[in-house]
Amino acid sequence: MTKQELIDFETEIKDLFLDAKIRAPIHLSGGNEDALIEIFKLIKPEDWVLSTHRSHYHALLKGIDKEWIKSEILAGRSIDLSNREHKFLSSAIVGGCLPIALGLAMAGESVWVFVGDMAAETGMFHECIKYAGGHNLPIRFVVEDNGLSVDTPTQEVWGELPTKPLIIRYQYERVYPHIGAGTWVIF
Repeated sequence: MTKQELIDFETEIKDLFLDAKIRAPIHLSGGNEDALIEIFKLIKPEDWVLSTHRSHYHALLKGIDKEWIKSEILAGRSIDLSNREHKFLSSAIVGGCLPIALGLAMAGESVWVFVGDMAAETGMFHECIKYAGGHNLPIRFVVEDNGLSVDTPTQEVWGELPTKPLIIRYQYERVYPHIGAGTWVIF
């Protein structure tokens, strides 16, 4: 799929929405075509792709038929397109696909999961990355950074990264087990 084909598809969806043919929320993409086309050159047909509420480009680049996608959007499913045959899932919940993507990778599936820059600031994102990295799972996280969280600048929401340490970490050897006192007690 070319950049112009992606743009033309979103323009058609925008026009359908403006003509009140889509009676549900839509989230249109634009300006990220070149980056996505390059990323999707790395994604194989057998890989899973998990996406956000802004998933039209991802679905098209995954190879899902554009008429099927359009019919789903017209049926009000723009923000949660899913197609098992093409190993494609999306969620309107911010970061909602992250634990699902991690679970698929734990099952040995090759996974690509897309999130926005606000979702990339959440604890769920960091926990999934840490777990995936620590267990060498077959997953890639793609952060689509437009600098906005809805309409608020993401940096305004989360602030600057701290310049001084906020964490004190020390190691110790515990004396007692996780629970109890180390000896079974019969009551």
